[in-house]
Amino acid sequence: MRIITLVLTLSAGAALAAACGGSSPSIFGADPDAGTSPDTGPGSAVDDSGAPVINPDAGPVQQVDAAPPPPVTVVYAHSPDKLYRLDPTTKKVTLIGPFDGCSSVIDLAIDANSSAFVTTFGGFYSLDLKTAKCTEIATGSYPNSLSFVPKGTLDPNQEALVGYNGSTYVRIDVKTGKVSTVGTLSGGYASSGDIVSVINGGTFLTVTSQTCGDCLIQVDPKSGGLVKAYGSVGHGAVYGLAFWAGTLYGFDNAGQLFEITPNGNGIQTKDIPLAAGLQWWGAGSSTSAPVANADGGVIPIN
Repeated sequence: MRIITLVLTLSAGAALAAACGGSSPSIFGADPDAGTSPDTGPGSAVDDSGAPVINPDAGPVQQVDAAPPPPVTVVYAHSPDKLYRLDPTTKKVTLIGPFDGCSSVIDLAIDANSSAFVTTFGGFYSLDLKTAKCTEIATGSYPNSLSFVPKGTLDPNQEALVGYNGSTYVRIDVKTGKVSTVGTLSGGYASSGDIVSVINGGTFLTVTSQTCGDCLIQVDPKSGGLVKAYGSVGHGAVYGLAFWAGTLYGFDNAGQLFEITPNGNGIQTKDIPLAAGLQWWGAGSSTSAPVANADGGVIPIN
């Protein structure tokens, strides 16, 4: 999207109105109660009929690329039938609600604009993160490990939705649900449950092999191949993986949540206590999540 910046003439009355107006956006976007306005942008003015007044001597129109919206400071996770959110600062987990319109959800992916998609054993859906409502896009067989990868990785113009079926790396068209093979995971590994990718911060996958389960690896988001192996995460059936500010969050089928943080050139894990009775089948976070923690620490990548 491009924002058109216009040099406009303010009437005294319009300037006073602009000084007294304004609204605050919510964390999920624009304030839905803000209403509409005839303003054409900052510094705009209107005549007595409400039409915008544009200075004919303003010169050529300048075009400025719009900055992407800031990522929502939340990590999402889910059971087969409920959606939750994790506050990465307080580590508090809150129930958003049961999925509406889909069931037996096997993974979740969120792009840089916090648009979300989920897969089930029989379909592919878009997801409203505020209400947990699913909208069907296509039926079929889909991966249980899912993530967006940054623009310029598999597509020069947009982020791409990817996943693993075992060791097969695939891409999913978010408009049609079509699945196409991209590559293969090397090193004798197969996905154990989830992948997460961060702009400038690496792409990570939980895996199993004959000698490891579950382990964390770094993968190449262009080919799906192995880049770096970190070793065991101390948990099995890690079906959910998310990222925020230099920390990976693992969610396992037994309902346990844990942090994966930098430790020199490797990683270390730490459990986060939760109430009993939970179950995790997937997780997701924005590709535009911050890469480093407050102290500048980052997950080491190659």
